[in-house]
Amino acid sequence: MVASELAQDMPKIETPCVKICTLDARMGLCLGCGRTIDEIARWATMSPSERIEVVRKLSPRLAACNAAKTTASMR
Repeated sequence: MVASELAQDMPKIETPCVKICTLDARMGLCLGCGRTIDEIARWATMSPSERIEVVRKLSPRLAACNAAKTTASMR
């Protein structure tokens, strides 16, 4: 199976947006979905495999962002 056939078999991820569009300037992430501004801008033109890769990174990113904010607020 070639890459184009594999891409056709992948489910299309519409968007990870949760309508909480606030960018954290320090972390460079949207506080709602965890994407970078570049990922948000490029989302519509990304291939299914690129989208899957971005989505795979979102949960750990948001966890790290929340941990950093919690640590900063304890100071």
